[in-house]
Amino acid sequence: MDFRAVLVRISCFAWLAGIGAAAQSQPADVELDLLHVQGNVYMLHGGDAGNIAVQIGNDGVMVVNAMGGGLAERIVETIGEVTSAPVRYIINTSADLHYTGGNAELAALGEFGSTPALAPGEVAGATLVAHENVMLSLFELEASGFPPEGVPRTVYFLPFKDIFFNDEPVFIIHEPNAHSNGDSIVLFRKSDTIAVGDLFIPGRYPVIDVERGGNVQGLLRALNHVIDLAVPRHLQDGGTRIVPGSGRICNEADVVEYRNMVAIVRDRVRDLMGRGMDLEQIQAERPTRDYDTEFAGSGEAFIESIHASLSQAE
Repeated sequence: MDFRAVLVRISCFAWLAGIGAAAQSQPADVELDLLHVQGNVYMLHGGDAGNIAVQIGNDGVMVVNAMGGGLAERIVETIGEVTSAPVRYIINTSADLHYTGGNAELAALGEFGSTPALAPGEVAGATLVAHENVMLSLFELEASGFPPEGVPRTVYFLPFKDIFFNDEPVFIIHEPNAHSNGDSIVLFRKSDTIAVGDLFIPGRYPVIDVERGGNVQGLLRALNHVIDLAVPRHLQDGGTRIVPGSGRICNEADVVEYRNMVAIVRDRVRDLMGRGMDLEQIQAERPTRDYDTEFAGSGEAFIESIHASLSQAE
């Protein structure tokens, strides 16, 4: 069987299986900590459940991603340690269920923004925002049990969308064909902070969903864009803060190191493909061997996604 057909089957199975996992309630296993990043922005750290970037001000609360199901009340309770303002915006950086599985629950606990009337298709609660490809992906999952109230109705399809909230310009920027086809990064311009979702997770190999439009070349473009936007205080340290999909608060130097790893492994795989090796032979060469002690996750799956990306480009 063609390895790309195998990738399609594995990706679809994991995607559908994740719907049930996202709906499972295991809040006792997740410890939530709210950390101040800088300016108006905090990071809600949930360990394996991931991170939520939280912008707080007089207009209310804006969050980037909602984690999985079963955590909404605890998320609101933890944010409530620093503000009594309601959640008004939930921005999804991708359609991944570990970011969107809690959309409906968290939105229901929030409040609609300043607009007095709901637009067609919208429901009461916080406004869900994402790239249109995220909306389309989640629409497809409704038949499998994804709640329609968790599908973003405020979508954008141009290169970016801007929102002025809490006296700060917020830019939601599409990063095409990176981790998936619907990735966004969120730039809080005044707070000099960028939330990047699964485009960058320190200490973990990237997951590139080729079936949903992901591509190693697009991932590298996205990482380079984050590096372009970030301004270090000194020697790539300090300055702009990066809130990754999970893990610690980072800065430009962390993204540069990560980008370099992705580019080096991509080049190694491309070189081995040029020698006529198939995927199994390339994996046997272990082109990630010198990174395996530093990066968790599956190096073999990362190599497989690079191979699929480069094969599509041929």
